[in-house]
Amino acid sequence: MNENKRFFALSIILVALIFGCSAGFGNYGRIKDLPKTEDQVTIQHLIDTWKDYDVYYAGLHVKSPLGIMFDPKNNNTTLKGDRWKKVEDQNTLKTINKWLHVNNEYEPELREILGPDGKFYGYLYHSEGPAIFKQIDDGTLYAYDLEEPCQGGYGNCRGR
Repeated sequence: MNENKRFFALSIILVALIFGCSAGFGNYGRIKDLPKTEDQVTIQHLIDTWKDYDVYYAGLHVKSPLGIMFDPKNNNTTLKGDRWKKVEDQNTLKTINKWLHVNNEYEPELREILGPDGKFYGYLYHSEGPAIFKQIDDGTLYAYDLEEPCQGGYGNCRGR
């Protein structure tokens, strides 16, 4: 009988732990690869139509960017981030895009930014590493800073 009580108590704790952990992940956004279609959005299209977006980049300087974030102006969602810098003109955006290709080991990819409920928030163009977006209210995702890659890629990071 004592064995059954112990098993029951451990089962309750395990279930509570699983639900508690999964509830904490419920308010995070995600990035999703774009489907390969003929009318697929491209980075060049986003650069050409940059005035339709609030555009930000992560990184120390326009010549050492880690990623570019496009937040559509015509929707009811917002992307925010303390360490993301606003791009003020198309020439700067072109410079950032050029250096994003030069400074990264892997080719950058364009991805959709989705909220916890699957709602579209914008686009992220970056090469590698985690991109974390946390919902701070209905319609707003907070974009954490992108991490600098380690020498040889993220799989070789030691001591981090």
